[in-house]
Amino acid sequence: MRKRLLTPLFVVAALAAHAQKITVTGRVLSASGEAQPGATVLERGTTNGTAANASGEFSLSVSPAATLTVSAIGFATQQVAVNGRTSLDVRLVASATDLGDVVITGSRASEGRSNVLTTAPVDVISAREIKAFAQTDVSQVLTYAAPSFQSSRQSISDGTDFVDPASLRGLGPDQVLVLVNGKRRHNSALVNINGTVGRGSVGTDLNVIPTASIKRIEVLRDGAAALYGSDAIAGVINIQLKDDSTGVQASGLYGQTTQSDGKTEQADFNVGIGLRGHGFLDVSGQFLNRGYTNRAFSDTTPLVYLGNNGGNYPASATTEQSRRDLKAQDDALVASNGFNRVDLRVGQSSSRNFGGFLNGEYRLGGGYTVYLSGGASYRTGRGPGFNRLPSQPTQSDLNLFPNGFLPFINTTIYDQSAILGLRKDFGGFAADLSNTFGRNELDYNVDGSVNASLPQSPTLVGLNPTSFYAGKLAFLQNTTNLGFSRRYTEVGPLATLNLAFGGEFRIDNFQIGRGEYASYINGGRLVNGGPAASGSQVFPGYQPQDEVNKSRTNLAGYVDLESDITEKLLVHLAGRAENYSDFGGNVSGQAAVRYSLIDAIALRGSIGNGFRAPSLQQRYFTNTSTQFVSGVANQVLTVNNDNPIVRNGYTAGGTGQQGFGVESLKQEKSTNYSVGLTARDGHGFTLTVDAYQIDIKDRIVLSSQFTRTNPTVAAILGTLPVSRVQFFANAVNTRTQGIDIVANERLPIGDNSRLLLTAAANFNKTEVTSFNSSSSTINSDQTAGTSNLQNTLFDRAQRTRLESGNPRSKINLSAAYTVGKFGIEARSVRFGEVKTADADPARANLDQTYSAKWITDLTLSAQVTKQVGLIIGVNNLFNVYPDKIYVNPRNDPNNFSADPNLSYNSSLDNSNRGRFLYNANQFGFNGAYYFARVNISL
Repeated sequence: MRKRLLTPLFVVAALAAHAQKITVTGRVLSASGEAQPGATVLERGTTNGTAANASGEFSLSVSPAATLTVSAIGFATQQVAVNGRTSLDVRLVASATDLGDVVITGSRASEGRSNVLTTAPVDVISAREIKAFAQTDVSQVLTYAAPSFQSSRQSISDGTDFVDPASLRGLGPDQVLVLVNGKRRHNSALVNINGTVGRGSVGTDLNVIPTASIKRIEVLRDGAAALYGSDAIAGVINIQLKDDSTGVQASGLYGQTTQSDGKTEQADFNVGIGLRGHGFLDVSGQFLNRGYTNRAFSDTTPLVYLGNNGGNYPASATTEQSRRDLKAQDDALVASNGFNRVDLRVGQSSSRNFGGFLNGEYRLGGGYTVYLSGGASYRTGRGPGFNRLPSQPTQSDLNLFPNGFLPFINTTIYDQSAILGLRKDFGGFAADLSNTFGRNELDYNVDGSVNASLPQSPTLVGLNPTSFYAGKLAFLQNTTNLGFSRRYTEVGPLATLNLAFGGEFRIDNFQIGRGEYASYINGGRLVNGGPAASGSQVFPGYQPQDEVNKSRTNLAGYVDLESDITEKLLVHLAGRAENYSDFGGNVSGQAAVRYSLIDAIALRGSIGNGFRAPSLQQRYFTNTSTQFVSGVANQVLTVNNDNPIVRNGYTAGGTGQQGFGVESLKQEKSTNYSVGLTARDGHGFTLTVDAYQIDIKDRIVLSSQFTRTNPTVAAILGTLPVSRVQFFANAVNTRTQGIDIVANERLPIGDNSRLLLTAAANFNKTEVTSFNSSSSTINSDQTAGTSNLQNTLFDRAQRTRLESGNPRSKINLSAAYTVGKFGIEARSVRFGEVKTADADPARANLDQTYSAKWITDLTLSAQVTKQVGLIIGVNNLFNVYPDKIYVNPRNDPNNFSADPNLSYNSSLDNSNRGRFLYNANQFGFNGAYYFARVNISL
């Protein structure tokens, strides 16, 4: 009896399961209506799929509530909800263009819009574009693909050698917000304190995210603090992770420069796993090994062995003949000791990175969906500092290094992140609860160096250390979000209304950990009656008094309204209120509109205010570092904003002299304006033109260095063992104006080929409009000339770096032609001019403008089999370098044998004259680079 009852039950269950399936038929076409044979149609979250036939037709049995993932080589993957339909056609957009894709960044609407239909400009960089050329990390991919984004690798700049500073629309690295899957990404632990672009800022390390894990990158080019909070003054970069549920992709790359250095080896993979129809899990990994490059030239220091500290002629050599005699003696020592005048390394550092990411979601039942993403990376780097000559006894141990030495900074960067969330609909509202965790740690080690202040003698050789642990920086962020959204239709006179609101609670934590004792101690050694330099040369370790463990919290709430008022008019309103535990609150708002003049042409614009909270690194970072100025090593104190040296009420050395009197750091406040035009012809052409203005008040900068030559500074520093001091302050107000232009054309050529053309450009100009000398001591100083404290707060070198350190224009022209299994792609990027300036107006003749340059990339590709593709190509095809540094030997009175072919710039280091042939860093100075990549898809 039991068996007879079970049999009908199985039949009923089978029939019910079959009844829950529907057969969907349709065609996969290109945007221009061409059939796409071989396109893959997959029921998302399962392994149930099929391929389109020669006419692009397909048939697939799926759940009525299924979502189809439709993909084809060379086209952007689309997600299409079935919604019970049994027939549908899918038109794919060529993925080599960054317009026409549906985007979600910049709006909380439940349905995405094409980025020519949004109220703000958004660039889209697809997974195919990420792999098309030689760039292997995210910051370099964006630099060449998005004209408004700029990042270049630095040289001899401590931690900045390993964490590339990046900017959007000409603003700072900390004025662009980075999201992953729409959730805030944590910042790097590093604060840039050396003389590079982005000095004084704290950015986000984009390069810890494997390119293999990225589905696409959306770059919102508009102020968005009212939507996302702090940091989004210039815009937002949203990295969307892959969400495939089937298939395996892997690639391998090898490349090197024409000078046989900068060798790059990369291997990565991505695996999509379906979870029995309930979801997906996408796992990616990457190994990247990058070799160093060196474009240094011979050291033209006058006296390697017999000079004063820095290699210059001693004051006792008063005549030209006496100097020539010393030079002859020194040249003889150079020859007899085998001293190598190529004693510096100028170029990119070496780096090795292991990283992994995952992204997944699972439908639990009852309408609940849980999602998870996260990753971890381990990156090591090795970069040089400035060399120490044998004529610099205060910074060396001649028993260990009789010919001087080149010290190295070795970094280890640990990065971890995790996003865990839950989604469900309640009463018509889509609810999303999530928690995002991120941590970044940078550990410093120094080798090939000494602590010159420790006792020295031939009998101690081998006892004094030559390698040091110098300490660590760490930043942690945890963000909890709860958001609700709902889309209404036909709300009174409104065609649609999307309502979103929610809240956020965030915790930030910043730590500095001390180095080992020998890395910072002053051992008491004297040289000619004066103290030798303390700590490990090139990077003295963080000291016990530098240690920091500071936290803060932030509570925020937002509301977001977006409505198609009519078929022609789209309006977007957003507001956000925040309260920080360390400096107070802020309210931001934004209004944006888009109006269709005709179907093909529309106007759009926005106005809003925003803010950026001072980072914990800017508030609490402190250290003492060795920096070279005119060939002489200086102990430079970077002191945090809360230190009594910076604030009022500090008495130094019993003189009664107060500190600088700088106010506590407060938020930067911005006002954003933009207006634009979009156009499309309905086939393959799109055009967007967007002009913008960004005014920033109370911009946070790292001051110039105040020296003891000013008696006020000497009194403030008292007996501290430092010669210079710098600190963070809300010192300047700026205005940035610019225009973005992007045009795309897709041209089908015959039945089996197409041509994709892109022209994009960004023109921007940042100016310091006024100074905020909010310091009683600085305001009261009436010293004449450059020693005036107000002039030093933000000198002309720092101002030029902020205004013109990044290219003020960038133009991107690209063309991709495919025919059958073969393709050729060319791209040429024009990096605009940049400028440098000397801090001293009297040395303005050393200012320099570096002209714009075109960098051309070329690749050839072939789909050898359905599973294997091959790409070969070259970056910087014509081996272009930046302009050389000015030849200016007459400004170097010690150099009597100046070669007019050698270069010199005082903004670098007098002891390194001749070795720095390049200073501008628009696109680096590695020269031509050749590579080959193999792509495998299973």
